[in-house]
Amino acid sequence: MSTLPITEADLQAYVDALLPESRRAEIEDYLAAHPEEAERLQAYSDQKAALRDLFKPVLDEPLPEALRELAEIPVAAVDPQKRPFLPRWSLQRIAASFAIALLGGAAGWLGHGQYQSSERMAQVVPLSRQAAVAHVVYSPDIRRPVEVSAEQEDQLVKWLSKRLGTPVSPPKLGTIGYELVGGRLLPGNTGPVAQFMYQDGTGQRLTLYVSTENAVSRDTGFRFAREGEINVFYWVDGKFGYALSGGIAKGELAKVATAVYDQLERK
Repeated sequence: MSTLPITEADLQAYVDALLPESRRAEIEDYLAAHPEEAERLQAYSDQKAALRDLFKPVLDEPLPEALRELAEIPVAAVDPQKRPFLPRWSLQRIAASFAIALLGGAAGWLGHGQYQSSERMAQVVPLSRQAAVAHVVYSPDIRRPVEVSAEQEDQLVKWLSKRLGTPVSPPKLGTIGYELVGGRLLPGNTGPVAQFMYQDGTGQRLTLYVSTENAVSRDTGFRFAREGEINVFYWVDGKFGYALSGGIAKGELAKVATAVYDQLERK
């Protein structure tokens, strides 16, 4: 029996299914004796699955034209005197690897579907998708789902308002069963954005994504999007873009979104 200590690297490799069977058995014994760690790793596994579902549609898209052209460089264009020859299949693998790298994380969305010209490359990730990705990443976290907790709400509001350059504060949703957990600062397309997290009595979490990057947007209506397994209601109001995300049913989320919208309208 192995006497190697259980490290964080082992635990992360367990989540990623990268351990040999014998080591997996040791980790499982360890988790059985440490339920808090087991709960933490389960949250990571759920997060990983949710991210995979969220990004899965992108993997079915055709290879961008610029990368396809790279994979089809004619043999005659390669000078063996100057550089090693790469067969076509190698170029295809390079192109495919590059595409996967672009799509491998949240940052990959910045290039999603916009490779045909430099002007199109400047387009940005839709508000609903940004919010859904942020929700999937942070809402399952057990130990630190937010940077500043609701107990320091005044400090949270001052900090986020300063970073966004305009007053911002979380709506009060206690009357409909959701209490503020706290919030955090996140990177947006061109600058910082805020995320407020709420939780009901069952532990169900919702996140409100607040951006100031939508001031010139004409998409001012109250809209719905389905991003993987996450439902999102989003809208633009003046300088702000808002997106409420959650894994709950569309109808239930709509009620919360309406309450958020009405409260923000009164400010």
